[in-house]
Amino acid sequence: MIEKAFDPAIAEKEIYAEWLRENLFHAADTSEKQPFSIVIPPPNVTGMLHMGHALNNTLQDLIIRFRRMSGDNTMWMPGTDHAGIATQNVVEKELEKEGKNREQLGREEFVERVWQWKGKYGGLIINQLKRLGSSCDWERERFTMDAGLSRAVREAFVRLYNDGLIYQGDYIVNWCPRCHTALSDLEVEYKETPGNLWHIRYPFADGSGEIIVATTRPETMLGDTAVAVNPTDARYSAVVGKKVILPLVNKEIPIIADDYVSPEFGSGAVKITPASDPNDFAMAERHHLEIVKVIGGDGTITAQGGAYAGQDRYQCRKSVVADLEAQGYLVKVEPYLHKVGGCSRCVTEVEPFVSRQWFVKMEPLAKMAIAAVVKGNTRIIPSMWEATYFDWLNNIRDWCISRQIWWGHRIPVWRCLNCEKIIVATDDPSCCPQCGESNLRQEEDVLDTWFSSALWPFSTTGWPEKTEALKTFYPTSLLITGFDILFFWVARMMMMGLYLMGDVPFRDVYLHALVRDEQGEKMSKSKGNVIDPLNMIDKYGADAFRFTLVAFTAQGRDVRMSEERIQGYKFFVNKIWNAARFTLINLEDFIPDSDYSSNSLPDRWIRSRLNKTIQEVTEALESYRFNDAAGGIYHFIWHELCDWYLELIKQTLYNKEDLAQRRATQAQLRTTFKTILQLLHPFMPFVTERLWKEFASGYIMVSDFPRHDPVANDAQAEAEMTMLQDVIGAIRNVRGEMGIATTKKLAVTVITEEVAVFTAGKAYIEALANCQQVVILDHTAPEPKGCATGVTVKAKVFVELGGMIDIASERVRLEKEVAKISKEIEAASQKLANEDFVQKASAAVVQKEEMRFQEAKEKLAFLQKALMRLKEFSS
Repeated sequence: MIEKAFDPAIAEKEIYAEWLRENLFHAADTSEKQPFSIVIPPPNVTGMLHMGHALNNTLQDLIIRFRRMSGDNTMWMPGTDHAGIATQNVVEKELEKEGKNREQLGREEFVERVWQWKGKYGGLIINQLKRLGSSCDWERERFTMDAGLSRAVREAFVRLYNDGLIYQGDYIVNWCPRCHTALSDLEVEYKETPGNLWHIRYPFADGSGEIIVATTRPETMLGDTAVAVNPTDARYSAVVGKKVILPLVNKEIPIIADDYVSPEFGSGAVKITPASDPNDFAMAERHHLEIVKVIGGDGTITAQGGAYAGQDRYQCRKSVVADLEAQGYLVKVEPYLHKVGGCSRCVTEVEPFVSRQWFVKMEPLAKMAIAAVVKGNTRIIPSMWEATYFDWLNNIRDWCISRQIWWGHRIPVWRCLNCEKIIVATDDPSCCPQCGESNLRQEEDVLDTWFSSALWPFSTTGWPEKTEALKTFYPTSLLITGFDILFFWVARMMMMGLYLMGDVPFRDVYLHALVRDEQGEKMSKSKGNVIDPLNMIDKYGADAFRFTLVAFTAQGRDVRMSEERIQGYKFFVNKIWNAARFTLINLEDFIPDSDYSSNSLPDRWIRSRLNKTIQEVTEALESYRFNDAAGGIYHFIWHELCDWYLELIKQTLYNKEDLAQRRATQAQLRTTFKTILQLLHPFMPFVTERLWKEFASGYIMVSDFPRHDPVANDAQAEAEMTMLQDVIGAIRNVRGEMGIATTKKLAVTVITEEVAVFTAGKAYIEALANCQQVVILDHTAPEPKGCATGVTVKAKVFVELGGMIDIASERVRLEKEVAKISKEIEAASQKLANEDFVQKASAAVVQKEEMRFQEAKEKLAFLQKALMRLKEFSS
């Protein structure tokens, strides 16, 4: 017999170790089975398991276990990402504590230091994924900077370069003054920030007047090379082509006309600073304007800033505004809310910066990625994300792939210092192919982390080598990831897969939403609403935690999470365990060596309901309706198996006289429980594996997933059982409404057209509704007097009240209760109608008050109904 309670803290470690020991997660490179593959979104090597990881990997593991049990050759590729900027920042902070910096160490020693850090801490998140139950093919674990993937990165770069899709050029990029590197557009996070709009007077050079320009960044005016207006703006048509004097700098600059300028912004005239704004940079290219860099890579003013050189950009802003005001150039200042970009790694305000960088031409690659989804070669689920995908790819800019850091894939480009020849190669060159000299210098920059991540679906299985694993598992079957990296990662994998492999990297892409708190708020340390997955696993076990995540994952909707919900599904685990104990106790004398078949109504009904649940869960998993799959199995186990079937068959199991029926019901019980363990396993791998040992040999995770059998549907049994359930429910309702103790046995009359059904099921009604007598009468029979009544679709139910309750006393009690609840409702109603309370109280407090109000109204309705029944009897 199994222990009284399931202890996940002990069982999970033992079971996971068994799975690893038996090598059950490993896929074969060649197999007659249908391949099914998923590549894990590689977590950063710096990462710790958070709710996003937990949701993502739970869904992946659920599908992998489902497909493995369905007979597929399943490969779930694990690994981690080197996370260039993030990892370098972590190690630099460690050096700061030692009073050192990376420049003091030098590049080679610093990179070695990062590798040491990776060796010490890089495996933490992998072990945390194992605690979640992830059944990855750990023998294949990859790292984006291991030797094989590094070779793939070089191969991809060289092919792109040779095809004219990679180029180097001076361009305005997003620059982080803290990380000292360029950032792609996707690595910049914008936030609404209160600021000012400064209106500045720019005098005409000929002394005939002035033009007013508006700016949110007066410090950048030191680098202005023009003032621009819209060509259709009649206010300025006469001044286009004139020159103005740039305040503080005393330099002449032209007034130009460009369609980009909005006549509605500020005064309709804007300053053009090509080195400090991407739109101004584009305008400068159109009008052949000078580019003056006044803000350096460290965020301070350059020598071209004149008297302000060396000042921090924010201090310079104050100095410039003060000087403009002192010299009479400042017209007015208005408060202005605008979006300011910050580095996604360190939150430092990003500076537009003109520098020489490496880029990938995206337009030809984007066209292929768009066509693949349009043709249906890759499905995006939910489909609502397709429009976002298309919009981004249709408006894509070239991708800046160079980063001015040391940790990452160093760009495979060398310059001959003798003849200036540029060499792009997969292997380190020993000499210049043009002049033969060996005096070569490699490009200092490294590639954007997302460049190597874009190759993940095929580099991990051996590309550019034509390995058996690559042939078998590419394209992958499914990608599960968050919608927030649709552009960072998914779209780039699509482009690289189509370009380098000639096929899409995955057939389906499932984009899940965010995990928020139960009020729908984003989790953050500052709000104190962060839920730590590892703490939840420690408290409630991985199975309860996983099932909660799946149960609340509906397509296109955020997952609202709370500890109470996880605790609730821990009760579900307990329910399953207790049902298993009951089952095993009642199977102790059962030997499954004969073909038993039961025709009793409960056995026929549970057989049919289980079969339909198998169909429901299978279809839901195949279409990625995770919450529907979880809801279907939860409803079957809790409400149909435990609430009904186990109660219905107790009479049979305890009856040692009718041995044939008892054996048949034992067989059905055993089959049902084995099947639900298999059905539940992908959701709750640990408790199901532990219980499986009590029912069968081997491991449940490699057993067969249940299959729906249309022949096993029994509409008649389901219809008859529904009739009995409705009548039992009606009797229970009368008992509750009338306040009759559950221990008191009732006398009940059922009047119906379905006499045969209710006569056959009378014993079930007596047992489950606790009746001493149930009389079944034809629908033509007269209705008995002095009874409480209930009506179902197929019957009228009459419960005798004589001797059951003191009607007068019960009426007095109910009237007092009604008066009390009515006062509570009135008070709550006034509170919620008070605008001061609703506005000042937190949303959670208001929501709690609304719930209390609704619960009180429901309770009042119940009490009034019961009181009405009593009045009928006493009148």
